[in-house]
Amino acid sequence: MKSLLCLLALWLPVVSLAASRPNIVYLLIDDMGYADCGFNGGRDIRTPQLDRLARAGAVLTSLYGQPVCSPTRSALLTGRYPTHTGVYTIVRPGARWGLPLAERLLPQALREVGYTTAICGKWHLGEFEKAYQPTQRGFDHQYGHFFGAIDYFEHERDRKPDWYRNDQPLKEEGYTTHLIAREACRLIQEQPADKPLFLYVPFNGVHAPYQVPPAYLEPYQSLPPARRTLAGMLAAVDEAVGQIVAALKAKGLDQNTLILFSSDNGGVDPKRVTFNTPLRAGKGTLYEGGVRLAAFATWPGRIPAGIRVDQPLHVIDWYPTLLKLTGAPTEQSLALDGRDIWPVLTAGADSPHEALLLCGTRGTESAALRMGSWKLIVQPAAPEEGEPKGARKRADREKRAELYDLANDIGEQHDLAAAHPERVLAMRTRLDAFLAHAVPSPAGKD
Repeated sequence: MKSLLCLLALWLPVVSLAASRPNIVYLLIDDMGYADCGFNGGRDIRTPQLDRLARAGAVLTSLYGQPVCSPTRSALLTGRYPTHTGVYTIVRPGARWGLPLAERLLPQALREVGYTTAICGKWHLGEFEKAYQPTQRGFDHQYGHFFGAIDYFEHERDRKPDWYRNDQPLKEEGYTTHLIAREACRLIQEQPADKPLFLYVPFNGVHAPYQVPPAYLEPYQSLPPARRTLAGMLAAVDEAVGQIVAALKAKGLDQNTLILFSSDNGGVDPKRVTFNTPLRAGKGTLYEGGVRLAAFATWPGRIPAGIRVDQPLHVIDWYPTLLKLTGAPTEQSLALDGRDIWPVLTAGADSPHEALLLCGTRGTESAALRMGSWKLIVQPAAPEEGEPKGARKRADREKRAELYDLANDIGEQHDLAAAHPERVLAMRTRLDAFLAHAVPSPAGKD
């Protein structure tokens, strides 16, 4: 009897700790515009599920990522800038590289403290060797695809199948957004009561190719064709999010679940396909329309409802924030760039960053720095008028500095570099320090 009581005494704190840790659901939308959802100013696409979640928590109006898919995902899962991981650009099919194996990933850290870890959706961080695939990088469960731009119905990329369960090829029918939601709901329903869940749901919607079941187009007949299809695709994702939230509620997990939401970069082909209003440009650029993400964080009773946080933050911050929140070990051999932003979300604290780095897709050829409301962009100058195509390589052009005051010019319409040379010099010096020890991109090996 005495030994039984001792075992019970040891067991109870473990159960209590597991119960106190939040479930974490990260919803990532691919290529969505900054203003496509209602909570961020969208008016022509109905996103009731996402808007309801956003109202229940904090809308993050200045959360940054990288200009394209893979680098943002790498930053999210490692808490480190591309200058430290080498993931500046997209990992393409057949590429013999991926997120370096030396990196410690968020699911690995959370699994150390008892979390069930799962990914449902797009991986996009390497698969050419087994060691680079999700179940070898900390995920207990994997479902979805390895690359981007897959056919939503055929589950193929470049006519090659790209659909897996636990990193093994899987053949099944259905629209990918529906299938991803169904799998996420299944994992929630089957989650053991004594374990917390980390569920990462990187939808391939609303990335091209632009495909959606016809029924989702019906409410949007008045929109131009390209925008109409995008609207239907986002409506399908919104519906899927509603199903995931309903599954959490049915399981009794909704009150102890932190839901994080963001796009992975700015919207593509702005004003025709996506809306990034009031931001300049879109995906692939270092302007705000390429790197500022639509985002929110919701946790009933823990994050104040109905607030907007305008402090400059970056997806690298989720890694240390979640580790500290869950009690996962923060000690590791690779230094973190991210900071704990929990006080920003819950207590109105200022951003822990004096400066935020934004990297272009070609290594250190171009980069940007945000300090307070000021933003510096350094990139090769545009071709001169009348210059023959291909006359000079882009990397050989003189780099040009642009300076914007985002507090008064969020649309980056007024370059103030000439008017503030001292500020440009100070910020460029800080940017050079960030880039001084940048690692090269493994993509050059392909």
